[in-house]
Amino acid sequence: MKVGFVNIFGKPNAGKSTLLNALIGEKLAIVSPKVQTTRHRIKGIMTTDAYQIIFSDTPGIIGETKYKLHERMMGAVKSALEDADVGVLLVDVQDNLEENDAIFSTLRLRVPCVLVLNKVDKAKKEQLDQALAFFTGKPYAKRIVTLSALTQNGVPALMEAITDLLPEGDPFYAEDELTDLPEKFFVAEMVREKIFQYFEDEIPYQATVLVQEFKHKSTLIKIGAIIVVQRESQKAIILGEGGRMIKKIGSEARRDIEKFVGQKVFLELFVKVRPKWRENDLLLKEYGY
Repeated sequence: MKVGFVNIFGKPNAGKSTLLNALIGEKLAIVSPKVQTTRHRIKGIMTTDAYQIIFSDTPGIIGETKYKLHERMMGAVKSALEDADVGVLLVDVQDNLEENDAIFSTLRLRVPCVLVLNKVDKAKKEQLDQALAFFTGKPYAKRIVTLSALTQNGVPALMEAITDLLPEGDPFYAEDELTDLPEKFFVAEMVREKIFQYFEDEIPYQATVLVQEFKHKSTLIKIGAIIVVQRESQKAIILGEGGRMIKKIGSEARRDIEKFVGQKVFLELFVKVRPKWRENDLLLKEYGY
């Protein structure tokens, strides 16, 4: 059978997480219109009689790392570069083509890559034609595919291009495995997604979520999680007047978590202030980065 690691690379907001979810058919990666939503390498496993593909969503590639958190995020990209069997180079078709070309040219991928022009549902024909002409013949683009990850139009053509390039081998995972990450990871991500959804400015980027309790009871799963922020003013905003905001976050995150785990959930959220946690190696390790 065809087996391999297929890792998705691109600039922030190119649609990598949406594409991973479309390929796997499950919401493994949180999605937000804000840049740098993805902080970890997230693997999704697809197994059929013909192939096993381990897809990886990676953080958006940035040129300048301002914090140690950014360095850890780019470290996740580096590890994905090292073990890829096939690369998927994702481009927002309406984005700056030269900037994307510069990024892909410096990745130095030694494996075949599929250049994917995403968000074609929002592009004019001349934009798409221009992008196709621009990337045709680029040394890193073994194949070029156009699609919309949001509508999933074009995903079958991408799957065909990927499987053609995969090597043969034995599967790495059992056929019923969907990911190699624990449930606690996805719980934290679903809470963090609500923070990206409801808050502007610096709060989503200066917040993280740590699941401290995850217990299976007879009738439900009891979860206790901490939202970590950098300043007291941010804590007050997340709590909201009379605790209304954190209740809203908890209520909506709980619905997503219950859908994901297929069981009733009791979710309790707390907020703690940890100044400059994005620069603290010990805290970054504790928070899973």
